[in-house]
Amino acid sequence: MKSGWRIASAVVAVIVSTAAFAASKGEFATADEAQAMVKKGVAFIKANGKDKGYAEITNKQGRFTDRDLYLVVYGLDGVVHAHGANEKMVGKNLIDLKDVDGKEFVRERVELGKSKPNFWQEYKFTDPVTKKVAPKSMYCERLDDTVVCGGIYKR
Repeated sequence: MKSGWRIASAVVAVIVSTAAFAASKGEFATADEAQAMVKKGVAFIKANGKDKGYAEITNKQGRFTDRDLYLVVYGLDGVVHAHGANEKMVGKNLIDLKDVDGKEFVRERVELGKSKPNFWQEYKFTDPVTKKVAPKSMYCERLDDTVVCGGIYKR
């Protein structure tokens, strides 16, 4: 009988800890989660090479997509090397892309990437969860001749 109580206690402990983890992870990503994911993406590319790294970042079911958070990798020339939300963007030069307010956010991103090792950038973009244009904060880190970025939507 004691082993039955131990098993029941263990099951309850697992359920409680799983619920606590789920509750601690909100519906939308945070700035800290974006920074952590970018750092993991940079480390993954360094450890596994660009081909494998970019493929994993572009994989929507991969380790670099979480709720509304995904990574993108831009060359300092504006060419997309990896895109966690839209694989059709890979290989395209988006240097002239503008947000709804006319801000050339890709041009700004690559210019910031040329002058800073890491930075936050503000612009507007379509939220993959709500499908609505929303203010976005993008955290980026330079890696060689690219910037690896992940962002959060402001609600």
